[in-house]
Amino acid sequence: MNSRKHVLFVCTGNTCRSPMAEALFRKALGDRDDIVVSSAGLAAATGASASRETLDALGRREAALDRFASRPVSEALLREATHVFAMTEGHLAMLRLRFPEHAAKCRLVRAAAGDSDEDADIPDPIGMGRKAYEEVALLLDREIPGILAIVDAAD
Repeated sequence: MNSRKHVLFVCTGNTCRSPMAEALFRKALGDRDDIVVSSAGLAAATGASASRETLDALGRREAALDRFASRPVSEALLREATHVFAMTEGHLAMLRLRFPEHAAKCRLVRAAAGDSDEDADIPDPIGMGRKAYEEVALLLDREIPGILAIVDAAD
């Protein structure tokens, strides 16, 4: 049996928030090879690149997103995942509705790490310019240590 954990970040189109989370989480892992990280989108096309603004925000943080191509959430991806982190309450609800057998491993990015803000969503920066992408990156930077702690604590 494979003891590696697999973290899956989910957003809408898999070109902004979830690839950003994927790259930042991978950076946080450093040289660790016990956790695999990936991303997908609930309404994603297959094969799109991450947005230019996402790549710019990641570049400023020296977080690589090599060989990235968007992909839709699927039963196969969820079966592989040990932990699924959704960007919004809407994403979480859709995951649980479409894939009820995987509901127990799905949670919100911000609520996962104990964030008690009224609005636990990671906002969609698409079309909002560099500042919006920076704000998303800052939110993810803040949440990733808690997410990693949750993943590490799981059996």
